[in-house]
Formats: sequence, structure tokens, C-alpha cells
Amino acid sequence: MRDFRFGFNFFDIASPGDFVERCRRGERYGYDVAQVPDHLGSPAPFPTMVAAADATERLRVGTLVLNAAFWNAHLLAREIATADRLTGGRVEVGLGAGHMKWEFDAAGIAWEPFAARVERMTALIEELGRLFGGPDYAERRPVAEHFGLADLAPVQRSGFGGSGPPLLVGGTGDTVLRAAAEHADIVGIAGMYQVEGAPPGTFRMGTAEQAAERVAFARAHAGERAGAIEWNVLVQHVEVTPDRRAAAERIRDARLPYMSVEEVLDTPFALIGTHEQIAEQLRERRERFGFSHVTVHGPFLDEFGPVIELLR
Repeated sequence: MRDFRFGFNFFDIASPGDFVERCRRGERYGYDVAQVPDHLGSPAPFPTMVAAADATERLRVGTLVLNAAFWNAHLLAREIATADRLTGGRVEVGLGAGHMKWEFDAAGIAWEPFAARVERMTALIEELGRLFGGPDYAERRPVAEHFGLADLAPVQRSGFGGSGPPLLVGGTGDTVLRAAAEHADIVGIAGMYQVEGAPPGTFRMGTAEQAAERVAFARAHAGERAGAIEWNVLVQHVEVTPDRRAAAERIRDARLPYMSVEEVLDTPFALIGTHEQIAEQLRERRERFGFSHVTVHGPFLDEFGPVIELLR
């Protein structure tokens, strides 16, 4: 059974000072990685990652997750390699197929069926591995060769087939989890599920039953790789309270009418209770689902922080 790792993400940058203090506070709590999503209107991933690493001593930094459709392999390889070098090898790369249609429309990128988006993501992963592992950069940088400059390659060599930083692939659909099972060092199970038949971007929080089925599906496709994979869960809600059931009833009535109170209490995508109860929930969910890498949304940074010490 893997040791726990903990992450938090960023949705905004209020000011340079606030950003630095949040990063350092996260490090003091014991978080392992600061993660940045890839959404329009949110901070740009790579500058944010480098700044977070620069503000801290040991905090790793990553994307959760990049929208593969936004990126060209060569341009992304440059971003990843640069960030990994500037952070001293602290980068983790999370990739997904993209799910918000309005972002594709706003960026002028064609919206394709899900299978096609996953195919694009998989091709990107394979091309990144080829670029990181091959001589392309050295061969195509005559100025660097002339001056004897170092090749632009990642510091880390654990992901992408042993040629780049650790790779996380996140999602919930069959095709993206098949790709994750084949390529990823970390498989991320997202907490929100697209409602079948509804417009793209219409989500519902998943139940424990759905999470178990998705993990089992990915494990089956990973085969012998399954034991080496780290399993990440993106927690959608954290609430510290002495009365779990009352909180779950209120949350169900306000936001999750399609769930029973028992389902709200049981889903791995919500953590409700005292700090001690939440720590126990995470131990049980690591045992049940394999989730040892736990990410909470940035607004829950402080609420969740004291749980980390209980689990160390």
C-alpha cells in the first residue's frame, strides 16, 4: 500500500504576496504538490508552477490537468522541459482530453467527439515521449551546439517511457481510462461525471459505486502495470464539522439532490467530519479504492491542511 501524497490546486492569483503565502502555507501543512488546472480564465499553468516552486523549498508542482487539444507536442515539450529544469526536477505532468465545449469555441479549436479528443491526447503523450527520449533538440539547435550549450531536456526520467517527468492522466470515460492504464504513472479519477445526454459541461458528483467501477475498469486495462500505478482522487468538497450527517443532509438538499444522504457520506469525492474522521475516511478509501494521492481544491487548503499531519 502506498504512502499518502497530498495536493491542492489554484483557481486564481489575487496578488503576488497572497500567492506566495498560499504556497508556503501549503508546504507548512505538508502538502506534496501544488497543481494547476488548464482552463480559460484561470492562471496559465507553467508560469504558475514555476512561481510556486520558487516560493517553496520542496513543494512539487504539476498540472491537473492540461487540455491536450490546447497544445502542440513540440511547444508543450519546451514548456515541460523548461519548467522541470527551472524547478530542479519538481514537475508532474497531468493530461486530459478536455471537456468544456465553450473553451474550445472561445479558443477557436474544433470540438470533436470524446473518442477523437482522447486519440489526440494519446498521440500527444506518445510524441512527447519520443521528443524527450530522442536527439531532435540536439540535432536542430545548431547555435546551442556551436556554443556548447546543454540540450533542453527534462531533469526527470521516470515518466513518458523513462524520458520525462511523471505523467498523470485524468478522467472518467472508458477511452481516457484505457489511455491512462497504458501510459500513466498516476491515474486520476475525477470527481465530476458528465451527465449522459446532457450538454457538454453538465456534471454530477460521482458516487462510491461509480468510483469503484472506474478504478476496477482502469486496473483491468492496466494489467501487470496496475500495481505500479499511483491512484489520484480529486476531492470536490471538504467540510470540517462535528455532525457529519447534518452536513451531508444540507449538502444533499442544496447541491446533490440525485444522491441519498448515505451516498453523500460514502462518496470518495467529498470529505465530511472532524479532522480525525476525515483522516479515517481517507485510510478506508485508500484500502477500498487504492486512492493514496489526494487532491483538494484550493479553497479547501486550510480546512483540509490539519488532516495531513494525522496521516503522516
